Amino acid sequence: MKKTAVGILFGTSALLAACGGSGDSDPIVIGGKPWTEQYILPHIIGQYIESNSDYSVSYEEGLGEVSILTPALENGDIDLYVEYTGTGLKDVLKRETTPGQSSEEVLQEVREGYEEELNATWLEPLGFENGYTLAYTKDYDAETYSDLAEISQSENMSFGAPHPFYERQGDGFDDLVATYPFEFSAMESFDPAIMYEAVNSGDVDVIPAFTTDSRIQLFDLKTTEDDLSFFPKYDAVPVVRMEALEEYPELEELLNNLAGQITEEEMLAMNARVDVDQDVPNDVAREFLLEKGLIEE
Repeated sequence: MKKTAVGILFGTSALLAACGGSGDSDPIVIGGKPWTEQYILPHIIGQYIESNSDYSVSYEEGLGEVSILTPALENGDIDLYVEYTGTGLKDVLKRETTPGQSSEEVLQEVREGYEEELNATWLEPLGFENGYTLAYTKDYDAETYSDLAEISQSENMSFGAPHPFYERQGDGFDDLVATYPFEFSAMESFDPAIMYEAVNSGDVDVIPAFTTDSRIQLFDLKTTEDDLSFFPKYDAVPVVRMEALEEYPELEELLNNLAGQITEEEMLAMNARVDVDQDVPNDVAREFLLEKGLIEE
């Protein structure tokens, strides 16, 4: 739990001030990853909290990926951030996925795992999934991964992905081509931001895109369905330190009020406003909350 230096108290009024209500608590620290969606979500959560309680909020924007955020959560450097269930299962708990596992089953597994191992918990999902889709631009007649795999056997098809995707176990490249009979003529490594431009320009034919990334719309990419349920669910959920829930008694209810409030289409639109229209993430977050009636002017 975060510590507050109280010092020597003089008189009853000073003692009462030190023992005051939620308004006297340290700010709730919200972290995030260094990409568009994760710049918007902390402000949706933070502005909602501040508008509906006496708590104050501070942000650690773009703090890092899961390898940075997980120890930050454990050490109390941040109190919460939005994670994706499949990431928690695979990258943090190092557990294998079960094909066809439901969103509820994955959520329950990561919730129990985090409570046992990290003294943190997963609350209720925000309402959208940011999962994988194999995306392409060429005139292929492919609606599913299986369709695309079949086409790869007769076409000179290349694949591009971030370097870690080729090294991941369970839901990385080797397991993907073991599940679906892809026959790629070449494999390229790109920064996650560059791979969208690479497929759009024809440098590669297929990439593992993220379903709420606005560049799918920006570049008019075609997407496919994971028909064999290769990838786990990646539902967006607030992850919170258990001690923070004790320190801020209203926090769990506040965060769960946001359950189911953000659809995939709404998240895509917000991401596009930042990526394409160059709007500021905290402004996008505020306008979303106002439009949904979750905060008032």
